[in-house]
Amino acid sequence: MTDLLVGFFAPWAVFGGILGLHLVLPARRVTGYVRDEHSGEPMRYRLNGLPVFLVSVGIWVAASYSGLMPWDWLWQHRWSGAAGGLTLGLLLTAGVVLTAPGGRDNLLADLYLGRRINPRMFGGRADAKMFLYLAGAILLELNLLSFAAHHFLTYPTDPSPGVVLYVVLLSWFVCDYLVFERVHLWTYDLFAERLGFKLVGGCLCWYPYFYAVGLWAVADLPNPQAPVWLTVLAAVVFFGGWTLARGANMQKFHFKRDPGRVFLGLVPKALSDGERNVLCSGFWGVSRHVNYLGEILMATGLALVLGWPLVLGPWLYPLYYVALLVPRERDDDRRCAAKYGPLWERYREKVPWRIVPRVY
Repeated sequence: MTDLLVGFFAPWAVFGGILGLHLVLPARRVTGYVRDEHSGEPMRYRLNGLPVFLVSVGIWVAASYSGLMPWDWLWQHRWSGAAGGLTLGLLLTAGVVLTAPGGRDNLLADLYLGRRINPRMFGGRADAKMFLYLAGAILLELNLLSFAAHHFLTYPTDPSPGVVLYVVLLSWFVCDYLVFERVHLWTYDLFAERLGFKLVGGCLCWYPYFYAVGLWAVADLPNPQAPVWLTVLAAVVFFGGWTLARGANMQKFHFKRDPGRVFLGLVPKALSDGERNVLCSGFWGVSRHVNYLGEILMATGLALVLGWPLVLGPWLYPLYYVALLVPRERDDDRRCAAKYGPLWERYREKVPWRIVPRVY
């Protein structure tokens, strides 16, 4: 029972430590896309995700190397840890939503989708959404390292190269987000979603535990002796997806800040009604959400790289992305149609594909 309680409260302690580091470590002050609902001015954020990440991983390595805890401690407590993260998400959701004024007639919808749009903490020193993404990303990384350590401790003489590459690729995914943390200030989550269980529980439980589901599923399995071509294919699919996702997001980021800026040699072309502009060239001329295609391809590469293509567990991750992003694209399309009107109709005509060119 004691071990279960320790594992249950482990994510609470990790998130508390991350919050402390986020508050005390130096940070960049960055202006975002979202405007304050009271003043109308663009909101400013303290961003220090990468330093917090490096210090957190350093603490984990030091604690494991010194023998303070086993290298695979988070693996040993993965189930109770996930339950603890879920419980914390539920409690924080209730606190954030039930104390907010207004709301829908349906309380369950409010609890899931939220009421507050961009809450701040500690006198504005921490933004709730950006902290949640940071906390989830760091616990995901710690889980990856611990799960991989379990595999190496179980099969010390013949570990799977796919496990190593899986951790490298998903760590690339995490670090990429933190390096380009400022770009996230201009994405759908920040300006369109409210703070409910979908985001709070997603960051505190789903993100750090489910995103590692592929490694969770195969860490106990031996080296599958996967052919080299499968490993190469997986890496190509992953980095092809990363190119689409990161390229599209960066192009949109630069366009919103400076509509005339050339990105990667791509001269921006936009549809305009005289007041508003819609980017329709480069990545955004391929499909209306080619970045979502990139996310799905990255997840597919991660499923393949483990070398167990017939095991269901690794495929839950790309399937989740399909289930998440297809409805999100529909919601975003409706939001843009309401915002841009006839201009969005012109964009639909020019770029008819929603996510996958010539398919969907």
